[in-house]
Amino acid sequence: METRMIPEQSKDNPPFLDRSIGPLPVKRMYPYFSKLKIFLGALAFSFFAKGFSGSYMKSMSTQIERRFEISSSVVGIIDGNFEIGNLMVMILVSYLGSKVHRPKVIAAGCLIMSFGTFLSVMPHFLMGRYNYERIPLTEDNSSTSLSACSLALPLHHPTLDAMEMTRELKNSGCEKAASSYLWIFVLMGNLLRGIGEAPIMPLGVSYVDDFAKEENSAFYIGTIRSCGMVGPTLGFLLGAFCANLWVDVGVVDLESLTINPKDTRWVGAWWLGLVICGAVSFLASLPFWFLPYSLPKEGEERNLKKLSESSVTIQEDHCKIEPPSQPQLKFSEAVKDFLPTLKKLLGNPVFLVYLFLTILQYNSMVGLITFETKFMEQQFNVSVSRAIFLIGVILLPITILGMFLGGFIIKKFKLHITGMAKFGCATFIAAYLLNLLYFTCDCEVLQVAGLTVSYSGVKQSSFPKNNLIASCNSDCSCVLNQWDPVCGDNGITYMTACFAGCKSSIGTGKNMVFHNCSCVQAEGLESGNFSAVLGQCQRESCTKTFPYFLALLSTCALILALGGTPTYMIMFRSVSPDLKSFAVGIDALCGRILGGLPAPIYFGALIDQTCLKWGTKRCGGSGSCRVYDTKAFRNVYLGLIAGLRAGCCFLYITLFILIIKRFRPESNELIDLKSTEVSSRKGSTSGSKNETFPCAKALEANEETCL
Repeated sequence: METRMIPEQSKDNPPFLDRSIGPLPVKRMYPYFSKLKIFLGALAFSFFAKGFSGSYMKSMSTQIERRFEISSSVVGIIDGNFEIGNLMVMILVSYLGSKVHRPKVIAAGCLIMSFGTFLSVMPHFLMGRYNYERIPLTEDNSSTSLSACSLALPLHHPTLDAMEMTRELKNSGCEKAASSYLWIFVLMGNLLRGIGEAPIMPLGVSYVDDFAKEENSAFYIGTIRSCGMVGPTLGFLLGAFCANLWVDVGVVDLESLTINPKDTRWVGAWWLGLVICGAVSFLASLPFWFLPYSLPKEGEERNLKKLSESSVTIQEDHCKIEPPSQPQLKFSEAVKDFLPTLKKLLGNPVFLVYLFLTILQYNSMVGLITFETKFMEQQFNVSVSRAIFLIGVILLPITILGMFLGGFIIKKFKLHITGMAKFGCATFIAAYLLNLLYFTCDCEVLQVAGLTVSYSGVKQSSFPKNNLIASCNSDCSCVLNQWDPVCGDNGITYMTACFAGCKSSIGTGKNMVFHNCSCVQAEGLESGNFSAVLGQCQRESCTKTFPYFLALLSTCALILALGGTPTYMIMFRSVSPDLKSFAVGIDALCGRILGGLPAPIYFGALIDQTCLKWGTKRCGGSGSCRVYDTKAFRNVYLGLIAGLRAGCCFLYITLFILIIKRFRPESNELIDLKSTEVSSRKGSTSGSKNETFPCAKALEANEETCL
């Protein structure tokens, strides 16, 4: 057979650029091993980006609720649209799997995420300045003091004042302010973020599992997920920073504000962090455009290198053989095979039970994350910004550590699928038992005159809505639907200074103090100035309980995270290799459609039922909740989580029993599964090896065919 020797190279034609001959062992610019590492790094950063923007949006749910004056159930709908976006494309991208150019599909998804994030920012620039709810103060005769109790107003029923005020606002053009519907921009932005995020998990994880060694796959995936958890950590930290900034920062004089971040009317700069999140998602898309369609199995590239370096001469006729090209996908064939493939996957009882387990876990985790900051604020008297900060610096790093250790334990002890199931089941049951201790972290209900206690300080078993007027403030003509709380010297919170009967004040802004408050005086104080200060009264007993709750929450998070990676790997070890990508997609799809989508909505709707006092929109109508019945809130929130996790415990035990029966080391089914996996891998690589060995070096260097 005729051969051709390598000619002498010139300066203008260096060896690694000469296309007239076959592959040369002189230069290897982009080894396949390095490309796998590059993909791992790019995928970890894309996990970071989606976690960064997702956690930031979760942390801003309370700010969005207050800015647009909407209920918690509407916030749940906005949050659920992210899951709807996932559902629109999740099945498609998961089923196509290796039939498409996975890196480029992930790159397109990151760009869509970026666009959706920027779309969510638009309402801030379309709305006017945020005007929080506050009562009007009348000037006293001294001209230096302002009175909340307006004695000069007509002494008719106070509800008429609210009706007249609403009519005047509408007549003045208030109804033209369409800001109450601009939350739809945030909803659509969340929808696009969900569409963009859909390909990252199924395509990225299956790509890694296809081309990494089996013993390294779990460690790589655990490491990627752990790196991805850095995104939520920084997202919550950014959320804590932005929540502490006034929404119109740089435009409004902050000294003129009469509220602080602990006030339920405070709105942080929710829009600022979204700009940063959009930029990060855009950067995450860039590396994937330059990555190949496929890679050889990790470790095989060394054999290709040795074979290429040992060849000094190149057979010309073999050089003309082109490497296998990307398979052409026929849509009709894909649709035809979809239902049989789905039937085969759902016919696996281990995967089916795992799927139900995923759905319940999604429900509990999404509900917990969405309303955890609100729960901390209402239950333990901490500001939303501080609650977000603590989640970012304590809970998420602990979760990252647990996920990393879970992957490390699999690699270190080479856990079989039965060992993974046993470990995951034990950790979850232990975490659930600790979860029941949450109910011991009790906290008293905020004492609000006319709502939770009477004006005489007696606690009320029920909360009548028309008990806000007492003899001490009946001559003040207070508006019933206003919320501008003050704390009296007696430790009781009043809805406004008017309801406290305050007739004078000193100071301005946050330092304003009301004096001569007749309702505070009626509480039986023997001496003093009968004064009240702006804001709700602090609940010291709740603040003291908070560290114990945080320690318990951190312990549960660590134990759950330890078993997270082993449980996740059960899915890969229980299905055939050709169904891995599809299994990941179905798992994520069902988790989102039956967990991520409904959980924020029904969690929010049930939490709304515990509201005692709703705010009032500028143009009339009910706004966001100002005061909750904290005991009812705790029972609903923690009860839902405990109930869902009780179902998870039952499914974990069922899953463990099925795996023990079907995947023992001596089980024939396990042997068949392994042989199928090995044969499929050999079949996918043997043909390409036989055809491309003569040109392997060129494929490794620049993925070009020989001429």
